[in-house]
Amino acid sequence: MVLEYIEQNSYFDGLEIITDFQLQIEHALDLEGRELILFIDASVACDQAFSFAKLAPEKDKSYTTHAMSPASVLSVYQDIMHKQSPPCFLLSIQALEFELGNDLSQRARSNLDAANSFVEQLLGDPDLGFWLECETSNL
Repeated sequence: MVLEYIEQNSYFDGLEIITDFQLQIEHALDLEGRELILFIDASVACDQAFSFAKLAPEKDKSYTTHAMSPASVLSVYQDIMHKQSPPCFLLSIQALEFELGNDLSQRARSNLDAANSFVEQLLGDPDLGFWLECETSNL
């Protein structure tokens, strides 16, 4: 839903959007040649409307590469490319429940609206320094 918002307000130059329901090992190749990367995900573990943090590579402890975490995608990138990944951040939007076909609750809609405003500010200034400043402030 954030991606729909971005596409409808597509006045951001040089932006490429990749959409998928689950991260797979081959997504590591999508990091190549990028300057700044934003992963967006809904999370029931998020305890506020949204959180925003810089990612560090982390090996996935699961026995399969089905539905990898963004941090594990960074780790795979570094393993196969033998270099550090571009700066990557994760925007987690608080999700209250995941029921197929259900409309968003008022609170979930409010969280989404807050995240959309935040993303608009991030994409309006796609600078690593600015994104690092935003990491804990949630503007």
